[in-house]
Amino acid sequence: MKKELLLVEEMASFENYLIEAVKKYAHTSEELLEAMTYSLSTGGKRFRPLLLLAAVKLGKGSMTDAFPVAAALEWIHTYSLIHDDLPAMDNDDYRRGKLTTHKAFNEATAILAGDALLTAAFNIILDQEDIPANKRVQLAKSLGEASGANGMVAGQMADIQGESVSLTFDDVVAIHKKKTGALIEFAVLAGSLIADMSVNASVSLHKYAEHLGLAYQIHNDLKDVVLTEDESGKQANRDQELGKNTYPSLLGLEGAIQKLDDEIAEAEKQIELIRQSDDTKLNLALLDVFIELLEFVKLDQGV
Repeated sequence: MKKELLLVEEMASFENYLIEAVKKYAHTSEELLEAMTYSLSTGGKRFRPLLLLAAVKLGKGSMTDAFPVAAALEWIHTYSLIHDDLPAMDNDDYRRGKLTTHKAFNEATAILAGDALLTAAFNIILDQEDIPANKRVQLAKSLGEASGANGMVAGQMADIQGESVSLTFDDVVAIHKKKTGALIEFAVLAGSLIADMSVNASVSLHKYAEHLGLAYQIHNDLKDVVLTEDESGKQANRDQELGKNTYPSLLGLEGAIQKLDDEIAEAEKQIELIRQSDDTKLNLALLDVFIELLEFVKLDQGV
């Protein structure tokens, strides 16, 4: 992967910002702050904030405005992982090869750390006085839609209800559009809004994110089947044990791999449409970042 394309300097700065910013919203309890920062420091490629920052840079927007929103997005994502790993949900002991938060601390602290990250996400967006008030409200509202009862949480609920029940391919796509795709789509929506991107560019970028979100989930499903616990950092074949409907179970291994390739190709088409537009308000050289981001969801890559 071409590291120079993936905003290395910006992401290094963001990594420091992500941890330092959370301290502002958890200064009353040392144990709570420790659990929050532990959960944020267990690895991962910061895929969603990277996508958001890339969209802002594509539209020649402000990184100062982008960082708090990208942090909010990563906090929401991290809270969801903390809660996903709990015994009442997926009951996982390890994530990315490290103890999950409820194992490193305890269940109550893990739940509260997730709650704190969730609520802090909206605080940090609404606190940014350099972002116009109408944009702050739109960003917070859109993040709430993407992460709440009409987005990620709805997808999680539908995923649980679908365990050990045969679902159609379209049913599973609808679940994952909310469970996984909603936050990925928010990343480009937020980036487009912060950068005041044109309608045409925003629409193409959103379609790109839709295909990317589906590819991301197919990739995760395939990892559960084809990677060992050492390779993935999680228990292998966990989805099968839980009776989940996955793309390999619906399409077969080869069918799921082909569907992954198809979604990646469709995402690439949307980026080429933007490139062909010659939009002078965009830094078109940054489109290569979006092509490179698709490397994350190819089967030989981890996410």
